[in-house]
Amino acid sequence: MTNANDTASLPSPRAATDNAAVGTTARALLPYRPRSEVRELRDLARRGDLAARAASAPPAARARLVSAAYDIVWPIVFHRVTRPVERRRGHWACATSVQMLADDCLDRHHDDVEAVVTDLITNARVPIIDVERWVAARLTAATVDGHRRRRGRRGALQRPRVPGWLAAELGEDPWLTDLAVQILTWVGVATTAGTQLWPLDSWAQRRESVTGDLTGSDGPTVSREVDQVLAAMRRRPRWYADYVERPLGSKRPPVLAAAGDGVADPRPLLPVGPQERAEAQLADLASAAVAAISRGLRSGADPVATVVGVLGTVFGAGTGTGSEEIDRTPDGAPRPDEWVSALLDDADAVRGVVDEVLRVIGEAPQ
Repeated sequence: MTNANDTASLPSPRAATDNAAVGTTARALLPYRPRSEVRELRDLARRGDLAARAASAPPAARARLVSAAYDIVWPIVFHRVTRPVERRRGHWACATSVQMLADDCLDRHHDDVEAVVTDLITNARVPIIDVERWVAARLTAATVDGHRRRRGRRGALQRPRVPGWLAAELGEDPWLTDLAVQILTWVGVATTAGTQLWPLDSWAQRRESVTGDLTGSDGPTVSREVDQVLAAMRRRPRWYADYVERPLGSKRPPVLAAAGDGVADPRPLLPVGPQERAEAQLADLASAAVAAISRGLRSGADPVATVVGVLGTVFGAGTGTGSEEIDRTPDGAPRPDEWVSALLDDADAVRGVVDEVLRVIGEAPQ
């Protein structure tokens, strides 16, 4: 996705792995040196001049600011937006790091990062001391606005709603009206339903929830109801062409690959292995440790005692139930809890870890 002239591109997959998969744990153990462009962006934000400079800067200077904004924004978006979404979707491998995101999931992540970067360089008109905290506070608004703008570019309704005439055509039926909203929403997203035009299985589950019909909510039933809703929409041909046909035609067609006598997905989601689960567990523990240390520091607790106590409790020997390692083959290497416990027993190492953790806590968005 990058080329020699694209200075505003996202970090490389390797950089994404180093930062997103390892997360806060890596930042506590590895030296961090922000690029000069990032320092420039922070200085402009601190003075309240970022938006004005980005708007008036020549293309090359603006590209440097956009690139710096990407460096700051993408880890926040991954941890606060992408990872929770992928976990809700059951994409556990995608939730471990940017490098592990499947194609469609990566596209959504890039879209959200682009929306938040645009929000930052457009709306940072007041002095901002903590850029990460400011960005984190605006994540929902920025990503929702970006989603609506992308729908608008595809010709879809930015806020899908059923007009009065369509509700009347559907007899004010609650489920058919809800299905109409789902159709208007679906035509405006880039993803597809595999080899199907509509995500009938997902809508069948929604039908069951809306109607309470446990036995009649299946794919064939929903397919007939979709045809019924589309027939009602076609009563206004111009409206149907503008808000259904046109955005639906902009969807990317599914890419299929022959596999023997059948057809298979060329890049199926792989099952999550022990290493991916271990990385996800460590990332969750690191997030919990950061939150606990932050709370302790805000309450006035001793920084050294707080850091050592939290790290020992979260990562130290005796933590966990052992179930997280039941599917792993013993390899003789120290487990994370053994390694952390040994580290905390070393006074010199503790001083370095405490200093680095306190620096990370000071920079991390709360």
